[in-house]
Amino acid sequence: MDMARMVATPAGRHRGASPRALRQLADRALGWLALGTPLVDLALRLVVGAVFFNSGLTKLASWDSTLALFENEYAVPLLPPELAAWLGTGVELLMPVLLVLGLGTRLAAAITFVFNVVAVLSYPDLSAAGLRDHQYWGLMLLVTLVHGPGRLSLDHLIRRRFAGGDA
Repeated sequence: MDMARMVATPAGRHRGASPRALRQLADRALGWLALGTPLVDLALRLVVGAVFFNSGLTKLASWDSTLALFENEYAVPLLPPELAAWLGTGVELLMPVLLVLGLGTRLAAAITFVFNVVAVLSYPDLSAAGLRDHQYWGLMLLVTLVHGPGRLSLDHLIRRRFAGGDA
């Protein structure tokens, strides 16, 4: 605000920009922030996708150890250990790919979110730091689930192409 626009009042205070000018400034700032939304959406999908995909690769790299963990450490409810190992590894390898591509994103986020909850409940020796990591990942997945994949996704391109929408 330039000095010529400021007017001294008897109390020594200055009257600044009008409410309309402040509103325009706020609208402009929000417009600039909105430009970054697709990048933030993509970043969330990339971060959480990388975490789960790398975990799946680790399980595949040492399958005997993975089976031993599911038999002795993880207490996955309702599933035999070998089936839980196969399903868990499959979720960790497939859902992150869908998340990163933004294809079937909300379903992939929902499945990965449930998987994340089951992982926390199935491992009683999870450290406080590990629990915090799972909470962060869960929050990122919830944002994607509720907000959607954003404009930098195959879902968006498909919707625009076939539904004619600009969602």
